Amino acid sequence: MLHNDPIEHLIALLSRLPGLGRRSARRAVLKMLMDPDGQILPLAAALRDAASAVKPCEVCGNLDTISPCAICRDPHRDRKLVCVVEGVADLWALERAHAHHGLYHVLGGMLSALSGTGPEDLTIQPLLARIEQGDVAEVILALPATVEGATTAHYVTDRLKPSGVAITRLAQGVPIGGALDVLDDGTLAAALKARRPL
Repeated sequence: MLHNDPIEHLIALLSRLPGLGRRSARRAVLKMLMDPDGQILPLAAALRDAASAVKPCEVCGNLDTISPCAICRDPHRDRKLVCVVEGVADLWALERAHAHHGLYHVLGGMLSALSGTGPEDLTIQPLLARIEQGDVAEVILALPATVEGATTAHYVTDRLKPSGVAITRLAQGVPIGGALDVLDDGTLAAALKARRPL
């Protein structure tokens, strides 16, 4: 293989993306180079357009070309429900599932002593300001089932309690189609604790 700087640079950039290792990036670059007018130039134009047009929503933190975003502006959304997520990827996953019909709030990360992420690094204050406006009846904490997620959920819950708003979290346990013998101990324990009558 020829080691041409523009090719290697493109492979290195693509391999930084989630889900793309160096081998996958190399295959993608080769495919694009076989048809630069049909692959590379349109991709470059789309990336340039997205970089200049997409911005975070001033209300919830979602990414959109308008602010407030399309979700925040949607009059059919239940404005009494706010689902708090770690990042935009989580928001998009919930939207794909068509499971939540309220509004969102993106924290922009999790509290973590190891990485030095404190409350001031997250959008907790804007969340509290939204709740103080009085329109929200329930805050759903859709945070990861990790130590950082639990720490963040506990902190946010403590900050929200004085407002009187209902605070709930996503159920945890056995996934649909999941076999018990392949689940980890923590998931099984959470599923037993969260059992409900039939």
